[in-house]
Amino acid sequence: MLLLVQAGLIAHVLHAAIVDHAPRADLMPALWGLLAIYGARAFCAWGAEVAGFSAAAGVRAGLRREVYAHIGRLGPAYVAGRHSGDLATVLVERVDALDGYFARFLPQMALSVLVPLTLLAAIFPVNWVVGGMLLLAAPFVPLFMSLIGMGAAAASRKQFDTLARMGGHFLDRLQGLTTLKLFGQARRELDLIRHVSDEYRQRTMGVLRIAFLSSAVLELFSAMAVAVVAVYVGFSLLGYVRFGPSGGVTLATGLFVLLLAPEFFFPLRQLAAHYHDRAAAVGAAARILEVLETPVEPRAGIHAPAGAGPMALEMVGVSFVHGVGEGARPVLDGFSLNVEAGERVALVGPSGAGKSTVISLFLGFLRPGAGVVRIGGLEVGRIDPAEVTAWVGQNPHLFHGTIRDNIRLARPDAEEDEIQAAADEARVTDFAARLPQGLDTLIGQRGHGISGGEARRVALARAYLKDAPILLLDEPTAGLDAANEALVLKALDTLARGRTVLIATHSLSGIGWADRAIPIEGTAEVVADA
Repeated sequence: MLLLVQAGLIAHVLHAAIVDHAPRADLMPALWGLLAIYGARAFCAWGAEVAGFSAAAGVRAGLRREVYAHIGRLGPAYVAGRHSGDLATVLVERVDALDGYFARFLPQMALSVLVPLTLLAAIFPVNWVVGGMLLLAAPFVPLFMSLIGMGAAAASRKQFDTLARMGGHFLDRLQGLTTLKLFGQARRELDLIRHVSDEYRQRTMGVLRIAFLSSAVLELFSAMAVAVVAVYVGFSLLGYVRFGPSGGVTLATGLFVLLLAPEFFFPLRQLAAHYHDRAAAVGAAARILEVLETPVEPRAGIHAPAGAGPMALEMVGVSFVHGVGEGARPVLDGFSLNVEAGERVALVGPSGAGKSTVISLFLGFLRPGAGVVRIGGLEVGRIDPAEVTAWVGQNPHLFHGTIRDNIRLARPDAEEDEIQAAADEARVTDFAARLPQGLDTLIGQRGHGISGGEARRVALARAYLKDAPILLLDEPTAGLDAANEALVLKALDTLARGRTVLIATHSLSGIGWADRAIPIEGTAEVVADA
């Protein structure tokens, strides 16, 4: 409406000044009205942009939370089977690529329908010939957009695939930088990274080339349509055209329709300019949807009672295969075991026999190909293992933050005295006392700043704080010297009281710590007492 009033006022002022020779004083109210309209349009444009970006930010934040939560529900097995660089790209770059679609393209798509229809409704009563010209020209804009957009979507999809490869390649090489340096391959890998990044640059330029081409084509088309309208209006004013309402065209009506003609195409041109945002979103959304549509193992929702005592663990005829296709490798074949409530059992066997696989099956991270896995008499899938199990591995992940925060991860609502008690029981305070700020000392990602043995004690403190009835241990003493191994086993001895414990270990001390041992070769059921 502001646009129509603005065009009407401009046409009125120029007609009054040129044709009617109206005095300046008579034109001042209209000029002040024009100034107010310009200000109002600027304010509306600013408000629309702020609203669009705010809405897009909300959508991105919500989608990122949903993707992150879904990956969490899929579990570590899903993450382990994908490159971390690809998942990071999904959570960051691909979600961010939707910003332009929600902030610019969708609002502009609504405007590209409403504004032209409103302008046509205003133009047809004034000059139906000009209205007909604009109506005939309008369908060509979305036609060109769709033709060009198909290529843009494919190019954007290839661009994001290249970005995912580049991110994964770079992360993999960065994590293995020490190995590359030791073998003198750092320069070679640098050249490979340069090659991958150059490929991404070329893909990006290809997407931009299509975007600029679409804008240029539509700018040319709309300029030609406006030029035809201008020629018709001009010739009508000069009396050279007798078709339609040409005889009744005045300077005011001619200027009115001529001023509205570019505005008729403006939202369509803006839509074309933002069409690459849609193409980028389509390319990004494919991988996001692939993650979100990955099915999650349903759970019946049976909750363990609060303060539940030790619970039995059982496997009956379990088979499991790692990988798919030609890379598939059988790990377990008809494997069975039974761990009584409150019992300590050690899984013993060579690397690759399936000890960690058994632990992961009880944690619910993996699903057996055949057989049954039970916790407390209930099949995994009917009960949430996270509620009744605590896990300690040989490489516990510690996050950037304080030692206290890393312990609190097991139970965010824990009181300070409970965290302190867990740290004392796990012997964390023994080494934390030597640190500048004790438990409030900052550590880096993956426990940077403390030793491997100290990191495992932090993981033990988490298990203490969680206070779960089942304790699953995956090589908790691997790679430790005798002193640290003794400290960890002593802490485990306290933690294991009143709990069911299943420990995968190579250590003779760990085997001796258990009540009995189960040798595992992955292809047969073998049970032996220690």
